[in-house]
Amino acid sequence: MKLAVPDMSCGHCKTAVERAIQATDPSAAVRIDLAARTAEVKSIAPRALILAALAAEGYPATPAA
Repeated sequence: MKLAVPDMSCGHCKTAVERAIQATDPSAAVRIDLAARTAEVKSIAPRALILAALAAEGYPATPAA
């Protein structure tokens, strides 16, 4: 799933987003594109759980096209 994370803008943000996603599913594969402010996630965790984890970390996300 591809997520738009508009508040992600630096290396610290990237790390925080990766950690939040991997806290929901430690085996999740996460690919971050800081320039596009997107995260490509391959995970068995439900999308709603991942979105909630990101919002709790201060990085609200939405599904991206």
